[in-house]
Amino acid sequence: MVWTLLKWGVPALIVAAFAGAFLTKKTFHAETVIEAPAETVWAVLMDTPSYPEWNPVFVEAKGDFAEGAKLAYKVRDPNGNLLEMTGTVVTFAPLRELRQTGGIPGLLTFDHQWLLEPVDGGTKVTQHEVDRGLGLWFWNSDWIEPSYAKTLEALKERVQTKRAHQGAL
Repeated sequence: MVWTLLKWGVPALIVAAFAGAFLTKKTFHAETVIEAPAETVWAVLMDTPSYPEWNPVFVEAKGDFAEGAKLAYKVRDPNGNLLEMTGTVVTFAPLRELRQTGGIPGLLTFDHQWLLEPVDGGTKVTQHEVDRGLGLWFWNSDWIEPSYAKTLEALKERVQTKRAHQGAL
């Protein structure tokens, strides 16, 4: 009996954990419309040295935005802790999409997108992310989506401030 349990139970448990690691996912989504052309919004997103001035979540970004490039981020969680993470740019379509992936497969990975879409009255900006892995079973990610919404509001304010300043020149 014990041998049968070990013979089939342990491998079944390993297979279940492995499957769970790759099938477990959480999706985060936030969007807003900014009354500005995509060129202005994109310029703010690409100006990573200014992130500490306006971005409440991605407080630092180092690296080049180009397909295949590695980026290093410092992310502020709601408790004020700085989390360091790295990602790889997989899609870089100026004025439309910036997509980055990273993490440790099976444990915790992310696939994060910034999407820009021209709409009446401005640009619809979306942050969309899919996280996968066993780490989701143990990590409270409830703060991610509200933080992305907060980032979009800060982006909107930064773009509007930039446009107002340019108009005053």
